[in-house]
Amino acid sequence: MKITIQDVRFTADQKLKDYISDKLQKLDKFHSKIIETAVYLKLENAGQIKDKVVEMKLNVPGSTLMASSTDKTFEAAFDDGLESMKRQLKKINDKAQVAAR
Repeated sequence: MKITIQDVRFTADQKLKDYISDKLQKLDKFHSKIIETAVYLKLENAGQIKDKVVEMKLNVPGSTLMASSTDKTFEAAFDDGLESMKRQLKKINDKAQVAAR
């Protein structure tokens, strides 16, 4: 799986990028044919409490999955988006298993 992490309007430290990469590697448990994952880290509405935005785009054969989350920290926003991505991957796997029967 190819992982791309882009930071918009700021420079993300390597610790955050490593955290994201490590968590994304674990998505292989939910779908073995993930082609590419792109993560966009953004600062929006600076000064607001929840100004950290994480958007994810994941490509699997036949589908492109999207998830977005806003929170106080990038880690929390990423974790919320990751849970959404896991649910979407499980749904795709369930549909594939039903179709295979």
